[in-house]
Amino acid sequence: MIQDLPMGRLENTYQNAAPSSGSRILCFLEGRALIRREEDDSLQLPSFSVWKGWKGESGRADVRREASFRYLFRIAGTEYYLWLGRPVPEADVREEGYHYEKVGALRQLVSKDVCFAVMTAWHLAAWYRDNRYCGRCGKETAHDGKERMLRCPSCGNMIFPKIAPAVIVAVTDHDRILLSKYADRDYKKYALLAGFTEIGETAEETVRREVMEEVGLRVKNIRYYKSQPWGVDSNLLLGFFCELDGEDRIDMDTRELALAEWFDRGNLPAHDDGISLTREMMRIFEEGRN
Repeated sequence: MIQDLPMGRLENTYQNAAPSSGSRILCFLEGRALIRREEDDSLQLPSFSVWKGWKGESGRADVRREASFRYLFRIAGTEYYLWLGRPVPEADVREEGYHYEKVGALRQLVSKDVCFAVMTAWHLAAWYRDNRYCGRCGKETAHDGKERMLRCPSCGNMIFPKIAPAVIVAVTDHDRILLSKYADRDYKKYALLAGFTEIGETAEETVRREVMEEVGLRVKNIRYYKSQPWGVDSNLLLGFFCELDGEDRIDMDTRELALAEWFDRGNLPAHDDGISLTREMMRIFEEGRN
């Protein structure tokens, strides 16, 4: 999956440090990441040394403001930082091959480490963006110097990164599995059923509720498989296999799904892409190992 990094494990312990010349900089504009795509489809993020050389609206004065950089994590010895200032105008860096690409569209294996870095950085960028002001008293928050946290200097409120648990559900019936397609989403390919855990629910209760709500089916023998961080939506995805309990007639919620149907083992329309938990679970079913 996307987090299984061949180049090294994610080291996410927070550091209160400034970027060095080789640090990679993450800059976002309305859900899109500043990136360069090479001829072999590999992806490059700007280094701090490259970033300092850029002029234009962002300007050298902006990039020298260390307070506008926030340490994110390290992957295989490379440090990644988030730029919190004004986004670099695409026109300023287009000649060097950089442009903005939608975060959710960066699903590939050529630069798996970069894709995972972008997704995880976006998770944190959205959290910083949404918590500039305290939800308790309304005053402006400040970055903590010791851990990844925002603190309200006025009332002392401590705000930590939001992680939303959600389930991915493979509903099986002997040699059949239920696949679906989302309604009104950018992702148009086959997927498993999914949904967020609600207040007071266990993950297993979420599985039962989501399956009933989305396709009107009862399930039994719910078994946890594996988890996956999914920074695009600030999720921690929890994968479950379960079995049909009773009638197999699908009563689809058309507000959530565009399609839901049974597929026989060996005749699945989608296969493991090496990126998502959904696709890996399809492969596990296809190999008869669920």
